[in-house]
Amino acid sequence: MASLAERMRGNGRIAAGLLLNLLVSICIVFLNKWIYVHHGFPNMSLTLVHFVVTWLGLYLCQKLNIFAPKSLPPSKLLLLALSFCGFVVFTNLSLQNNTIGTYQLAKAMTTPVIIVIQTLCYKKTFSTKIQLTLIPITLGVILNSYYDVKFNFLGMVFAALGVLVTSLYQVWVGAKQHELQVNSMQLLYYQAPMSSGMLLVAVPFFEPLFGEGGLFSPWSVSALLMVLLSGVIAFMVNLSIYWIIGNTSPVTYNMFGHFKFCITLFGGYVLFKDPLSVNQCLGMLCTLFGILAYTHFKLNEQEGSKSKLVQRP
Repeated sequence: MASLAERMRGNGRIAAGLLLNLLVSICIVFLNKWIYVHHGFPNMSLTLVHFVVTWLGLYLCQKLNIFAPKSLPPSKLLLLALSFCGFVVFTNLSLQNNTIGTYQLAKAMTTPVIIVIQTLCYKKTFSTKIQLTLIPITLGVILNSYYDVKFNFLGMVFAALGVLVTSLYQVWVGAKQHELQVNSMQLLYYQAPMSSGMLLVAVPFFEPLFGEGGLFSPWSVSALLMVLLSGVIAFMVNLSIYWIIGNTSPVTYNMFGHFKFCITLFGGYVLFKDPLSVNQCLGMLCTLFGILAYTHFKLNEQEGSKSKLVQRP
């Protein structure tokens, strides 16, 4: 009974973490859209602000004794910090050089690439049932975006690099927590300032720092308040991402990402009156079916593995 109660508490914590991530992720998508449309704040600069605020938030948390920092060698976090910057840079370049449909289709390839990386590099196995759930999810993304899929060489290069680096980043977020024996707050506390410094170096190559539309140009008070609010929500998004990956897996987080995509599409239709075609509705249903199938098979596998452990003499 005690193990059952502990399992239920663990599942309850994971459900709460996923729900928090869902709410703050949807909030930040629509808030960032508002900031881009109404204030024209540059994209990568906003990401830089997000990570600076994330580090300040974690600094405040450790001062309040919410968590205890653990001394970590910077060399152990260098690849993680670099992969985050690569993920931001290549994702933005992919969006700039591809249509929205091609961009979304490329993003959907992150899940199978993560499975390949974990299989080849970390000797992790995935059942055939789990792998088959990728079919309805990918089909759903295609139905959502096929009307806007156009290919060009430069765009495909950036999309491929974006998928690879994003997959590595998500795998390493989970692997580093286990390797260094740290929790999500301890890892992010050290990675956030490193990534912020690297992004500060990268931003001038893509966006102006001064002058009209630059990071350090004179912005209105309302714009600065919205950017600050976006940073606070990003702090919760980043922390919940690290926590989810550390307590589940990069594949589970990716599956949840597809669910958030469906909710965001529906939210755009309800809040911003964005058009939603029949094919997009069918795509959302396909994706949701794949996510439900993944959840069902994953829970069954977990129950099966726990039963075997209990039955061992």
